[in-house]
Amino acid sequence: EGVRSLPYFVGNEITTVQVLGARVSPQVLWVIGVCAVMVIALSLFFKYPLQGKKMQACAANRMAATLCGISTKNMVTLSFMLSAGIGALAGCVMSPITYTQYDIGTGLAIKGFTVAILGGLGSSMAAVAAGLLLGLIESFSVSVVPLAFQDAISITLLLAILFFRPHGLFGSKDAAGLKEF
Repeated sequence: EGVRSLPYFVGNEITTVQVLGARVSPQVLWVIGVCAVMVIALSLFFKYPLQGKKMQACAANRMAATLCGISTKNMVTLSFMLSAGIGALAGCVMSPITYTQYDIGTGLAIKGFTVAILGGLGSSMAAVAAGLLLGLIESFSVSVVPLAFQDAISITLLLAILFFRPHGLFGSKDAAGLKEF
């Protein structure tokens, strides 16, 4: 008996849907949909409720947030809970289309770090755009580079961005904390 993944939400690994001329698995559409909902929900969370604004204040300047009466310990706990929940949701949605291996986190961490640097550290929407850009680059590079070297594309892109534009494609030098000497 070989390695098995969790069942798909809709259909199976053979089922495909035609989207703009491309055949896509319904589970991939679930991943995109859940990602879009999470991005919108997080944007609204950081924009409107007081808890989101407190969390941003703690991220910007922990000491100033404490002096304003914000419990930074509670905000750190909330941020860890929020990130754990998002990670769990992402794992539930991604697990049907990926296989579990002992070293799967390494490639995902490299891609996540590449997206964070590529997008710049100042904007979460830039990180989403950078994630889409990295996905497109990896998808198109499959025709040129063997699939075994897919992580090498992320590392090469990361090194190129760090060398030529360390504040990212969409970030500013001020947001990244980079100063000219």
